[in-house]
Amino acid sequence: MKSISVVLATKNEEGNIKACLESVKDLADEIIVFDEASSDKTVEIAEKYGATVTNYVHKTNFHETKQKAIDAAKCDWILQLDADERVTQKLKREIKEVVQMSYKELLSRTPETEKQKQLFERHQHLIEKRDGSLGKKTGEVVAFFIPRLNFFLGAPLRHAGVYPDGVIRLFERGKARLPGKSVHELMEVDGEVGWLFNDLEHHESPTFSRYLVRANRYTTLTAEEFKEKSVSTNLITFFHYSFFKPLFVFVKLYFLHKGFSDGMRGFVWSAFSALHYPIAYFKYWQMVKG
Repeated sequence: MKSISVVLATKNEEGNIKACLESVKDLADEIIVFDEASSDKTVEIAEKYGATVTNYVHKTNFHETKQKAIDAAKCDWILQLDADERVTQKLKREIKEVVQMSYKELLSRTPETEKQKQLFERHQHLIEKRDGSLGKKTGEVVAFFIPRLNFFLGAPLRHAGVYPDGVIRLFERGKARLPGKSVHELMEVDGEVGWLFNDLEHHESPTFSRYLVRANRYTTLTAEEFKEKSVSTNLITFFHYSFFKPLFVFVKLYFLHKGFSDGMRGFVWSAFSALHYPIAYFKYWQMVKG
């Protein structure tokens, strides 16, 4: 029987980690937590669930801590989670099944519906268009995208370009890694990448204030990326990130991706996703202009 390591990187996640670990307590053969000097009860809660906890503070970005947790895993397969994610019962059963399958069986798996198949293929195509091809054609499926159902302001957000929000989280030990260069990066995979068909719940923004905290962090990261790329600060670029880019993003998310179907939450998500760019650009402008 193949074994499963569940690994997490944490920092002050006492409000999330209990529900996360509760959702995998009968799935994990071991739980590995790399904690960034939490000042709350994160470590205490993790240890109650039998986790092996290591204190570690990253030098570049949070993905470095995640990779350290991955490196510490000893089981055949690794499920990498964030503390605000929950493994549903259906997803748990699917994970238990696929880790015991042969490569031939994994290659023959197909989504239950044609709509789901098209959705996953389109999402993967967009990712590969942005970041390049994923994995290698080896005939061996060694990693899986998991569709995430994002909960925003207390309820699932199913439109506005959010779903399926596929993330590579389940993989054979030694077959996938995080380069540690950007918070938005994908895993490098030594083999082929498949899909799981059941959702991973993501409870990132239960309140608007928590969403703003996360948004502030992500706009700062984007500003730092602008700085690394030496983005221009001329008038044309200013108008691009201040007006044209946010307008394009809002129209795409709210109208083309039917954000209006999620009511006020869809509007808020679309609007503030659009505002990400001018805020990040203004932060970058302040960095370079002093």
